[in-house]
Amino acid sequence: MTKRPRLSMALLAIVVLPNFLCVCNAIESPQYSVVHSESDFEIRLYRETSWMSAPVKDISFEKATRNGFHRLFQYIQGANLNFSRIAMTAPVLTSVVPGAGPLHSSAYFVGFYLPTKFQTTPPTPLPQLSLEPYTWDSHYVAVRKFSGFARDTNIVQEAEKLATSLSRSPWANSTSEESSYAYSIAQYNSPFRVIGRVNEVWVDVNPSGLGGYKYSEIATS
Repeated sequence: MTKRPRLSMALLAIVVLPNFLCVCNAIESPQYSVVHSESDFEIRLYRETSWMSAPVKDISFEKATRNGFHRLFQYIQGANLNFSRIAMTAPVLTSVVPGAGPLHSSAYFVGFYLPTKFQTTPPTPLPQLSLEPYTWDSHYVAVRKFSGFARDTNIVQEAEKLATSLSRSPWANSTSEESSYAYSIAQYNSPFRVIGRVNEVWVDVNPSGLGGYKYSEIATS
């Protein structure tokens, strides 16, 4: 498996779940610990995890997400060399590669978190799906929640709000420079759910930029 670059201020990830998914806490998600919390954001430490990724070339985040997840959904429904059916997980990440354009993107990676059963030995996808397995190193992520739908029209603004919050916190100089990505957004609900939707903006941060500030783990998920 290849090592996936971590997020910094250039990745956008959106989480999209299949139409039948309604309750995200009933399925597996990557494990993390909360190491810092404020009124409008928190810092999480995610463990090393394995994912399956669908690269997509598109200007629109929404179109790229649909394209990538369609391929990933075929994969988990058995379009792999083992003919294995894989349980749905959350989140599914649409990661934005920075570039020109209204969303500051040039391409996307739509990622599916592999359940525990397949973390070490994921089934090989069928070649025509053009999927790539990758390992996401343990890393720190700044997270801001927002409601409604994640759209082409609001994802950049939500990421900017998180950047503003970070700039006013002890983590102001901690955005990661190790990744070719910038910010991420996680969406946890079925597209058919209208009320009570939960989304998250993610940005990779590096605790080495904290200077003398001391953080402490306060919760685990």
